[in-house]
Amino acid sequence: MELHCRRAETTLMTTPRPFGRALCAMITPFTDAGALDLDGAQRLADRLVTEGCDGLVLSGTTGESPTTTDAEKAALVTAVREAVGGRASVVAGVGTFDTRHTIELALAAEKAGADGLLVVSPYYSRPPQDALEAHFREVADASGLPLVLYDIPGRTGTRIEPDTLIRLAGHPRIVAVKDCSYDFLGAQKVLDRTELAYYAGCDEHNLALYAVGAAGYVSTVANVVPAQLRAVLDAFEAGDTPVAARLQQRATRLIEPMMSAGLPGTVTAKALLNALGLPAGPVRAPLRPADRETVDGLLTAYEQFVAA
Repeated sequence: MELHCRRAETTLMTTPRPFGRALCAMITPFTDAGALDLDGAQRLADRLVTEGCDGLVLSGTTGESPTTTDAEKAALVTAVREAVGGRASVVAGVGTFDTRHTIELALAAEKAGADGLLVVSPYYSRPPQDALEAHFREVADASGLPLVLYDIPGRTGTRIEPDTLIRLAGHPRIVAVKDCSYDFLGAQKVLDRTELAYYAGCDEHNLALYAVGAAGYVSTVANVVPAQLRAVLDAFEAGDTPVAARLQQRATRLIEPMMSAGLPGTVTAKALLNALGLPAGPVRAPLRPADRETVDGLLTAYEQFVAA
């Protein structure tokens, strides 16, 4: 057992973590009237970092990036940077289906104070792998910030294939992957052949990917329970795999109703945050708020989880 723990510790110590281990895919708070709520964003960001988040990922899927303007995205980075200072990394989502627009957003995020950029595969146009690779390289060349490539083919329609990731790993500013591919074998292949920092983008994979060398996670559920999700990684890093496994299994009590019940995680996260009196506000159309029955079910799952 002692030898096993030493080996696990050595593996974890050599895993690159450019933005920390426990990252939250932060929701974007809006006012009741639907405007950007920068005060609410600062209060939420401070809470998340105080309760264990090493980094905050803004303007991603959970952050409703398709419905926020370029100016709102930049203002959000500035406000959150001001709120967390140097206590946590700030990664700005800048990916679009347009390379030129993505570069414009990347430069604006850099100016606003981001530490890194989250760049999703161009969606709708579904470029082939050579065009996809060229897109990421152009964005990486345009800014001085490190890139997290966001592989979520269920939303974009295009996978960043493992061989493409392996080639892109040679770029000095392409440093990480947010993995929502559901390809566990492919992830391990890239981990074995590159120094890319992998972040689980699906909460049910947080421990599984971490155990094979990932850097950590970028979590939607962490908007609500940041400390409880971090505890999973803390237990594993301390060498207590059985405890880490139990904590991850217990977390499925909330992960399932938030992420696998037919509603986007943005909707369920905002429903819970609003019910708990925390900054969130409405979602923007075309998303619609959770109904009363769904909110009650989420609250029950949350209360059972935190009481366990």
